[in-house]
Amino acid sequence: MVDRPAGGASSPRRVVASSEDAASSLRTVRDLVRHSVSRLCQARVRFGHGTDDVHDEAIWLVCWVLHLPVAHYDALADATVAWPEIRAVLDLVERRCSERRPLAYLVGEAWLMGYRFRCDARALVPRSLIAEALLQGALEPHLPPRLRVDEGAGARILDLCTGGGSLAIIAASAWPAAEVTGSDLSAEALALAAENVDDYELGARVHLVQGDLFAGLSRQRFDLILCNPPYVNARSMAALPAEFRAEPQAALAGGEDGMDLVVRILATAHAHLQPDGLLVLEIGHEARHFERRFPRLEWAWVGVAEGENRIVAVDAGALREAAGAQDGPRRRR
Repeated sequence: MVDRPAGGASSPRRVVASSEDAASSLRTVRDLVRHSVSRLCQARVRFGHGTDDVHDEAIWLVCWVLHLPVAHYDALADATVAWPEIRAVLDLVERRCSERRPLAYLVGEAWLMGYRFRCDARALVPRSLIAEALLQGALEPHLPPRLRVDEGAGARILDLCTGGGSLAIIAASAWPAAEVTGSDLSAEALALAAENVDDYELGARVHLVQGDLFAGLSRQRFDLILCNPPYVNARSMAALPAEFRAEPQAALAGGEDGMDLVVRILATAHAHLQPDGLLVLEIGHEARHFERRFPRLEWAWVGVAEGENRIVAVDAGALREAAGAQDGPRRRR
């Protein structure tokens, strides 16, 4: 496979060996990673479903095929690899390049903050930034009192737009004494979530409900609502790479400015929160649109490694006030 830049036969060539040519010369785990990096770069695949760059994607791919823990890659990089293993790695690399689907879909699993989840096209690949905020303490200053003591005893948590159930499961693990509900409109996503809940043996504490936002929850109230809703604006949706188009588009598309579903959530969440409850809402790169659409809402940013303005925390009092207010200045904590 040769890339020939403009300029004629004398121009330098960029070469990546075909799988057939490469197979006979690859010997070690490191060799397979190097070839995978070259091939993925040549195919111009895109990342963002558990890895951020081509090197991490190649290591994950190779280690998955070889049943190696990714954390042990450095120690095992120079281990020799048998022919059937080489062939299996090369086959998966070619599938990743030709099908342009997330690697998580191809291998049927994804990892988020150390948690493994079953993963397929029934739901988005788990990657919510809320998981980081929850597990690394960024939410702590905003949490209601019931979630700060006794492992959340008596607390009720809702994962709204749960998809494959990753945030519901992480929340149940973070607060072992709390009751958790995961709600989603998609029956297919909830079926996947049920498989993940079963894997973690959390069926007694994590309940799954189908409905359009709060529609399946009657008058239930929660101490904490976590929500990673569809928030990608129309212009960004039109430019999505193939890997992101392979995911359920209804779980990504948020309308012209990304705020269509967010508007509905903020208008009704107060009715499903305890008086001192909290809504945690991921908005990704849509901070500008969020601020424009909700100029009178009081909220707090929850910072994560990717940025300080990717997640908002809104308490029940601010939501009640915003739902009933017609005028007033914007307040941001």
